[in-house]
This record gives sequence, structure tokens and C-alpha cells, in this order.
Amino acid sequence: MENKIGKRRVKRILKILGGAAGILILTVAVYLAYIIIDYRRIEDRVALEIKEPAEENKETAAKTGTEYTILTYNIGFGAYTPDFSFFMDGGTESVAKSEESVLATVSGAADLAKKEDAQFYLFQEVDMDSTRSYHVDQYALLSTFFPEYYSDLAVNYDSSFLFYPILQPHGKSYAGIALYSKFPITEAVRRSFPISESFSKYLDLDRCYSVNRIPVENGKELCIYQLHMSAYGNDDQIRAGQVSMICDDMAAEYAAGNYIICGGDFNHDLKRMQDTEGEFASWAYPFPRQSVPEGLRFVLDSFSEEERETMHNSARNADMAYEEGVTYTVTLDGFIISDNVTCISYENMDTGYAYSDHDPVKMVFRLDE
Repeated sequence: MENKIGKRRVKRILKILGGAAGILILTVAVYLAYIIIDYRRIEDRVALEIKEPAEENKETAAKTGTEYTILTYNIGFGAYTPDFSFFMDGGTESVAKSEESVLATVSGAADLAKKEDAQFYLFQEVDMDSTRSYHVDQYALLSTFFPEYYSDLAVNYDSSFLFYPILQPHGKSYAGIALYSKFPITEAVRRSFPISESFSKYLDLDRCYSVNRIPVENGKELCIYQLHMSAYGNDDQIRAGQVSMICDDMAAEYAAGNYIICGGDFNHDLKRMQDTEGEFASWAYPFPRQSVPEGLRFVLDSFSEEERETMHNSARNADMAYEEGVTYTVTLDGFIISDNVTCISYENMDTGYAYSDHDPVKMVFRLDE
């Protein structure tokens, strides 16, 4: 009798376990189907909405022979306080600490940038409606700091809900790259970078760059390229495709006689030459310098190797809370300019990564006759 009761209990337990396993498998299958069905790429060559200044702005065109300042800053979707570590980098957090923290961090980054009184600002990882940043519209928040600027935003992440980590999902993200200009933007276009066609495409950013046309008084145009290249899940083929695409684009504009400035987060180690020996993280390969078109150059290459090495690095690894001298740092952010643009000064600003896992990079430049 007891043996029969024992067998019934085992069968009941097995049924419960089997049912639980079936529910789990079904849930995973439904979720994977959702990700695949919901997946879509943003179209290439999308015209961007150019927002007019909220306050009076009498600027009409940039001038040659005049010094201007441009600043690029990856604000890390408002999550990266110095003690923040990110799960995709080997850290622990998947979302920002709180809505209040996001507001304070983005405001701190914007205030820091505003004090540089630049004519042009490039911001990456600007969330507009994301789980990871408590749905704070960071583009709207940034714009309150630059009311006299023209602006636009190119979306590079409109993701499905990422149900990982299980206990605190990264969620759904809607983010982009924002540009602010003291001068009118006559045209702004979003270009879609090639990305992986493997399953990783469902988890990676829909990478892009934007092309913004600023009138110059001599009839030419200043073409400002803002980019945020791939970091996670990219491979040599994707990396080469992204580099080739934007370099060909810039070469055509330079050949047309325009001024070129390309800035943002390259997700390449910009200090190291391609022929440097050693192992490289997948998100910090040396940028292939031979791909840069004739007539254009990385501003960093104007400095000696010793000068580059003594510069503050523009980004930290987020596998741990930031600890000076311990945390791995690398320069991922910077500028490419054409030969008709003169760099007056260049700085990897050191804030101790106060508001992001990146620090700003600032350049003072002049458009030549």
C-alpha cells in the first residue's frame, strides 16, 4: 500500500515538474517569437526633423577664419554614475538607479557641456523612452539647456523588450544621437550602418550616423557627421562595412569641396595604430587608419605617440565601479577633420567619469578659406 502511495507521489511530482518545464519552454518560445516578429530595421536615408531654437538666434551661417568649438559626449543614457557597472560589460546593473538619478546625471552632463560654450554639441546614447532610464525623455531635457540652438535626433535603438537579467530586465529602449548647432541646419539625414545578420542583430543597437549640413558664408557647407559605431556582437566584416560606408560618404563630400567634421563614439581604440601588437577587446580595436580617405585625418594623429599616451582616456570599462588607476580606460571618442579644417586645440576632458562611462572630447577649430 505504501509503495503504491509512493509511486503516486512520484508521478504527481513528475507531472508538476513536466508541466513547469512545459510552461517554461512555451514562455521562451513565445518570447523568441515576439523578438523575431517585433524586429525591424530603421530605414536608411531618413530625413531628420530639425527643431528650431526656442529662443532668439540671429546666426545665419558659419564663417571662415573664425574659431569655433565642437564637443562630443556619450552620456550613457543617464545611468553611469561613477559607481555604476553594466551587465553587458561584466558588471551587475542593467538599469539606472532611479528616475531621480537619471535626471541628475543627464542634467549634470548637460550643464558641464554648456559651460564650454561650444557652437556645436554631439550627444550619444540619448534615451527618449526606455525602461533602463525610467522613460525620461533625455532629448527634451538636454534641449532645455540649449534653447538657442537648432537640433535634431537620429534614432539608433528602437528595441524589443529585453527580458534579461531576469530579476531586473534591461527592457525596451528607444534612444538616439542628438546634435545641437548654433547655426541653422539646412538638412539632416540619418544613415543606417550595416549590422550583423546573425541572431545577435535582435540584441544589438540599430547603429547609425547622421549627416548635418551647416551653411558657410563662402557658399560651401560644413558637413558634421555624428556616429555611434557597433560595440557588442560585432565582427570584422561588420566593423569593416561600417568604416567603409562612412569613409566613402565623407570622401564624396570632401571631393565636392565641403568642410568635414566627423565626431562621436567610434567604439575603437583611437590612440592605437592598427599595426600595434597585442590583444584587443571586441569593442576597442584600433581604427583602420588606411581606410580614412585622402584629405581627411584623425585629429589625434596630429600628436606624437607620447602626447597621445599622456592624454586622459575618454571612456572607462563598466565591469566595475570606477576606481582611478585600476579600472580599464581607453579613448573611444574623438574627431576626424578634412584638410580645409584647422584644429586650434584638442582636449579629452577629465571629469573622472562623473556623469557617464565616457568623458567629453572638445575641439576648437577654424574653417579655412
